[in-house]
Amino acid sequence: MATGDQNDMAARIKAVLPPWFGTPSPILNALLAGIGAIWAFVYSLLAYVITQTRIATATGIFLDMISLDFFGNGLPRKAGESDAAFRARIDQNILRPQATREALSQALVDLTGRAPVIFEPTRPEDTGSYTSGGAGYGVAGGWGDLNLPFQCFVTAYRPRENGIANVAGWNAGGGYGVGPIEYADLALASLGISDSDIDAAIAAVLPAATIAWTRISN
Repeated sequence: MATGDQNDMAARIKAVLPPWFGTPSPILNALLAGIGAIWAFVYSLLAYVITQTRIATATGIFLDMISLDFFGNGLPRKAGESDAAFRARIDQNILRPQATREALSQALVDLTGRAPVIFEPTRPEDTGSYTSGGAGYGVAGGWGDLNLPFQCFVTAYRPRENGIANVAGWNAGGGYGVGPIEYADLALASLGISDSDIDAAIAAVLPAATIAWTRISN
């Protein structure tokens, strides 16, 4: 007998019956068993509902509803995506930094596992100058242009292969207690990252009234 199952519920009801019910009988036991089955269902349903009120324990359609509540249509579940992988993406995006160069870079690293190249033509640190940054024809820096305010050029990279962003494999940059390695499962793998996913990740963190001219490369 487990807490909340049919037998437990029937026993709880039986324990509080008034004395005039008399000694237990097959008929009484059958009646209590039927009531216990109903309450066992209610108990299990309540336990299930409680798990769906938190991102960490929500499953199935409830995770989709959580994503819709927080992100509208901006973070749908991918085709065939498991609850574990979808939950990880929700957690990753729910408090994601926005509207900065670092936020843009981190969004792409989280998605693809590869850092982008970001160039702002009005930023001396990017273009290079006599006193800031480095500049050399074909080597460093780039052409600046003050007529391109609030714009940047982004070179984003597709994932090298299917895997989990920022997590290395055994003997591939990580080992026991060393490097970016952790226990994981295939449900967390970055499968099917499309160019549209990369474009959407960039658009999601850009400040209003800015433009990111984007090139996607292997």
